[in-house]
Amino acid sequence: MAVQVTPADERIARIAGQAHGVASRRQLLAAGLSRGEIQERLDRGALRPVHRGVYRVGHSAPSTEASYLAAVLACRATAVLGGRAAAFNYRLVKGAAPAPEVVARSRHRVPGMLTRRARLMPTDVSVWQRIPSLTVPATLVDLAATLPEPDLARACHEAGVRFRTTPRQVDAALERRPNAAGAAMLRRVMSGDARVSLSHLESRFLALLRTRGLPLPVTNKQAGGHRVDCRWPAFGLTAELDSYRFHNSRHTWERDHRREREAYARGDGFRRYTYGDVFDDPTAMLTELSSLTSS
Repeated sequence: MAVQVTPADERIARIAGQAHGVASRRQLLAAGLSRGEIQERLDRGALRPVHRGVYRVGHSAPSTEASYLAAVLACRATAVLGGRAAAFNYRLVKGAAPAPEVVARSRHRVPGMLTRRARLMPTDVSVWQRIPSLTVPATLVDLAATLPEPDLARACHEAGVRFRTTPRQVDAALERRPNAAGAAMLRRVMSGDARVSLSHLESRFLALLRTRGLPLPVTNKQAGGHRVDCRWPAFGLTAELDSYRFHNSRHTWERDHRREREAYARGDGFRRYTYGDVFDDPTAMLTELSSLTSS
């Protein structure tokens, strides 16, 4: 016997289809469902409670996005996803999905999630993957309070690559939260002064050279008034290893070009290799270095 689909079912499906399979009681009432129609679907399992007044529609295996959106809906219309959860959703951080973290203008206590009260400025609010969220710059301000500098630098690097986030945008977010924890560290990262994972990157770089039987450089030694990452004096060659460092700032751009000019001034050739060159596909880099260091 065919299951009869009612206009109420269609309205529920339309809401859930645009919201990762979740819906709030407030949304269903606004769409014209009666309290009795909502209760009847709860009784037969067509709606499954997640939080008070928030339901999964016909499924019990939610995605991370569904869990995050359900948490936001549980804290009412002014709430947004923030902190590590927002950073994970933006793919600024990796690893297992963090617990939902919700920022709202009023205080909420909801089991299974982190919540905090904050004044939300419209300029710090966005929607990503259909989930109301702090903007990327505001999310970085959140992260600065909880992440160590290496992890924060990686998140800033990802923000620059994925969203073209600039130091000016982050400075503006910091101005709206002048007492934010970790603000000085975030400014240091965004100015390009924090170089992270160099030892890991350098170890891998040197291991690749050894495997290929290539000459090893002098590392982290003074040359022309500044330390350089790698230098082969016998071959007149300097190389910089670009680890997770934020480059989308005038300060960093000028410093990188100054180091390149200094290398040429002392008669060296100059190369710059990225994290991807070393870890993802080192073939072209090694071929080039083999040619440059051959006697």
